[in-house]
Amino acid sequence: MTDRVLVIGSGGREHALAWKLAQSPHVNHVYVAPGNAGTADNGKISNSAVSISNHAALAQFCKDQEIRLVVVGPEVPLAAGIVDDLTAAGVRCFGPTAKAAQLESSKSFTKAFLDRHGIPTARWKSFTDPKAACTFINSANFPALVVKASGLAAGKGVIVASNKEEACKAVAEIMQDKTFGMAGETVVVEELLEGEEVSCLCFTDGITVAPMPPAQDHKRLMDGDEGPNTGGMGAYSPAPQVK
Repeated sequence: MTDRVLVIGSGGREHALAWKLAQSPHVNHVYVAPGNAGTADNGKISNSAVSISNHAALAQFCKDQEIRLVVVGPEVPLAAGIVDDLTAAGVRCFGPTAKAAQLESSKSFTKAFLDRHGIPTARWKSFTDPKAACTFINSANFPALVVKASGLAAGKGVIVASNKEEACKAVAEIMQDKTFGMAGETVVVEELLEGEEVSCLCFTDGITVAPMPPAQDHKRLMDGDEGPNTGGMGAYSPAPQVK
């Protein structure tokens, strides 16, 4: 028996998920919503125009098309409760609930979670008032030079400042100029940590953890690790920094 699977998203991550799922002998067809040019009519993979923001319509689509599993890639629909709503409608999903997705959708939530559970993290404080944030930047007993929009900003909501003036300017850009929209209603001001950054991602069902190989992003815009932070312009794996 082979099943139909629906992948939610349109980026390279979802393309890779669809490509791998299509290789399984247990999968008859993979729909991708909304998908991209690479997932359009590609063997066992095809795009779907079904709305991913209308969860009731999406649940009905899954039932009509006999979708046995939905795999959610992007953070925004996860934060919007897509897994909660589809699961309640009887559709099996792979992805965290909206409550669990706060670890990605709210940096202030995550930092408080890390502190609460004794998980090492850079020193920090969150603010909803730009003046208070700037006062903290100027008075902190550590280099409080990393300013983050607390909400989802497509991986671009982090400004690594080179001095206090630049950090205060970043606060104004995020909170007053709304550079990252509603994601910047709250900012996290964080200690600057210098060194290599490595991403260690895992799959889990809540009990078992299956790690993927460590990877490292190309984050800064220019050569020599210079320029503003980006949402990631590619990555490589394995990362030689982690053996």
